[in-house]
Amino acid sequence: MRVRIPAAALTAVLAIAGCSGGDGNTDGQPAIDPADDPGVAHVHGLGVDPADGVLYAATHFGLFALPEEGKATRIADRFQDTMGFTVVGPNTFLGSGHPDFQKDPELPPRLGLIRSNDAAKTWESVSLSGEVDFHALHSADGSVYGWDAGSSRLMRSADGGKTWDTRSNLGLRDFVVSAADAEVLLATTEKGLVRSSDGGRTFTGVPNAPVLAVLAWQQSDEVFGVDPSGIVYASADGGRSWEERGTVGGEPEALAVNDEDLYAAATGRGVLASSDGGRTWTVRYSESG
Repeated sequence: MRVRIPAAALTAVLAIAGCSGGDGNTDGQPAIDPADDPGVAHVHGLGVDPADGVLYAATHFGLFALPEEGKATRIADRFQDTMGFTVVGPNTFLGSGHPDFQKDPELPPRLGLIRSNDAAKTWESVSLSGEVDFHALHSADGSVYGWDAGSSRLMRSADGGKTWDTRSNLGLRDFVVSAADAEVLLATTEKGLVRSSDGGRTFTGVPNAPVLAVLAWQQSDEVFGVDPSGIVYASADGGRSWEERGTVGGEPEALAVNDEDLYAAATGRGVLASSDGGRTWTVRYSESG
């Protein structure tokens, strides 16, 4: 039986692994001295640009292109705290979070939904500027979903992010949308994994599911998740049942899937990659080299 999760039952944002779901920072951060550049640290999101296959990491300190070898490239020399991030097409990204106050002092602390059509060299405001801080964004079948950390609202837009309606109120760490059916969502919450089949209006718990921190949904019905300790799980039936795969060896910060490849950011290890469904992992990028 489907039940609506009351807002009071899920008011606290999870404090498990990383903070793409809730670090308590909804008003931005102090300006960063470029001389103290921390590089690729505190990763909120990962995505691959289909235009050229480049892997991007959205972090607390800017958006980076991650090479196969060598140092990461900070895009546009910008320290923007990109909390929510998703690749929606060739050179086309959606984001949210907080601006680089040194580079863009005129912008509000909460960016709302922003869009780039040139692989993050420039961004433009789409909607909700000054109002919303999306800590998670996903696009599927013409719809955009976003979770606003400031109000714990799960929101949906049917017109590319111009207008929004609130679907539900829940505290979550991460969520994903089925590529095959944009009405189907999975979310990691303090109560465990939950599933929606009505576009995020109502959620039900997934029986016997592992407690997961981050999620990624392949174009097929296969879903991947990582628990707070770094253990990787996979589901071949849209999140209804799960099997243990491998481990990323640390607290997960973000997870993404691109074709057959998985990418994960893990605390203390950097960004890792797997080409065998999460069974084995290699370090794809680390600030320590």
